[in-house]
Amino acid sequence: MGALIETIAEYAVHEQTSRLPDEVRHHAKRALIDWFAALLPGARLEPATRLFRALSDELGHGRATVYGINQRAPLRTAALLNGIASHTIEFDDIFRDAVYHPGCPVIAAALAAAQSREVDGDTLLRAIVVGYEVSTRIGVAVQPSHYKYWHTTGTVGTFGAAAAVATILRLNAIQFADAIGTAGTFAAALQQAFRTETQTKPQHAGNAAQAGALAALGAEQGVTGAHDILEGAAGFGAAMSVDPDWSKATDGLGSRYNITAMTFKNHGCCGHSFAPIDAALVLKKEHGFTAAEIERITVGTYKASVDITGRWEVRTPFDGRFSTPYTVASAMVHGSVRLDSVTPERLADPAVHALMQRIEMEIDPRCEADFPGRRSALVSIALKDGSRLEHYQPTRKGDPDMPLSDGELTEKYYELATPVIGKPPADKLLAEIWAADQRNVVSFAT
Repeated sequence: MGALIETIAEYAVHEQTSRLPDEVRHHAKRALIDWFAALLPGARLEPATRLFRALSDELGHGRATVYGINQRAPLRTAALLNGIASHTIEFDDIFRDAVYHPGCPVIAAALAAAQSREVDGDTLLRAIVVGYEVSTRIGVAVQPSHYKYWHTTGTVGTFGAAAAVATILRLNAIQFADAIGTAGTFAAALQQAFRTETQTKPQHAGNAAQAGALAALGAEQGVTGAHDILEGAAGFGAAMSVDPDWSKATDGLGSRYNITAMTFKNHGCCGHSFAPIDAALVLKKEHGFTAAEIERITVGTYKASVDITGRWEVRTPFDGRFSTPYTVASAMVHGSVRLDSVTPERLADPAVHALMQRIEMEIDPRCEADFPGRRSALVSIALKDGSRLEHYQPTRKGDPDMPLSDGELTEKYYELATPVIGKPPADKLLAEIWAADQRNVVSFAT
């Protein structure tokens, strides 16, 4: 067994029976709440709805739940479809240092496995924790170079899903290493998928969930995987990053829990737009101007933000969610960027489109130097009266150094879940999640 995977596997097996700190349990429940908040509305939209039809012959049997249509399915099908739905509206969690959305692949796979094997809530929470801890560290080890071409949620997420399902299956250290070894060769997702208008990006998360689950299920039956898949000469790191630092993959493993440092989104769009939105809203609140009074906005940010969200032609929800000019303009005109920011009416709003054309984006050296450990923005607003306002936003609302409180997270959950399932079912689901570790079997019916 390779030394790196051996260390990871030993940690994971130990976590099956260790005393999980109360704070870690709490944050695992927060992650589960946030995942459902993103999943439920996403299950009503394409591509999830199209794929429900495409995979209709795989539905109606099995023990796992496909949310949105509330049908039973085998483990891998449920993991795939729930993973896709939870990454659709761009409201899912982030581990900032890895440029990674762990909830979609990890929780989709963990919950499908927990329901399929009828395990208790404590085991589910442990699986979520292990999936987050293993995958976030692998993600940090290969960044920032990995993010030049690869979508971390679809690549690193495969390791997270494998680790989570392996924990549900209670694999031993050799089996766990086999699962991670196989997951490494399944891990792929290209950023080009969201540089243009497609419905591929959410499928990255779903594919990571089901591919990781397959790796763990195979390992349970003795299927072997390459134990040096991470650091090997032709392995994941060598092929998909430049000079990965594998010491980061085990740094603090089992003592410092990355799940306690998650970003929960406060805006319904790509996270690269958050700091500019936050900064613009701070200036509007402090100075009380209206959108009509703005002459020009300059957004200083980091290169990845410019590359991914620097678009001025916005016609579809995808365009809107991946456009900093659109989201900043929408925030200035309407006061927020929530789900309604990409309705047909908002997407066609002439006031928003007029302001977009007066927004510039540029790479700010301080913001670029901070990425990916900090997502900052320097926003300057010139008003028509000649005054110039400026605000440096060092982090994003929702990041671990400016976190959403439990109350704010609950408000977000109700905002997104209630229109889909109604208030009483939303109340029931929320109560079940907070009491997950007291449940003998996890169902989370909606």
